[in-house]
Amino acid sequence: MNSPSLPSTPALAFDSTTFRRTLGMFATGITVVTARAEDGSLVGLTVNSFNSVSLTPPLIVWSLAGNSTVRHVLESCSHYAINVLASDQEALSNLFASKAADRFAGVEWEPGLGGAPLLAGCCAVFEVRNKLRYPGGDHVIFIGDVERCDRSERTPLLFFNGRYARLADEAPR
Repeated sequence: MNSPSLPSTPALAFDSTTFRRTLGMFATGITVVTARAEDGSLVGLTVNSFNSVSLTPPLIVWSLAGNSTVRHVLESCSHYAINVLASDQEALSNLFASKAADRFAGVEWEPGLGGAPLLAGCCAVFEVRNKLRYPGGDHVIFIGDVERCDRSERTPLLFFNGRYARLADEAPR
């Protein structure tokens, strides 16, 4: 039996600005991914491309711009931390999104697995073994094994439609 052929449609020009603005309609949490380099220096950057992959085994995914200056550290470290920011940590999000030379100056943290910094006051933290990386367009996709995690009852900071947002009511417990 022959299957009917679908009519071909001409390729349309893709508008990357519309794509980016449309993606902005998906509300995301704000995280800061942190790690310790082999030389002991600390790296951290604001990321909102974080999500779960699997409960068994516990896996997470996030992506990093391929031209990131800390890419080599994040690809080679044994562990990194995903720090989920609370609603009052907008300044921390801005700091780790900036080009500041020392993003950890004055920031309260403690060492986690592999020395990855665990930021104080977050609503959740995931300590992750660096497992897999894949090319993904202009980004690198990281998949990691969650070895420890913890949460508080704090409300998360969100990003929606190109700006910070907050939940209208308290987060579910």
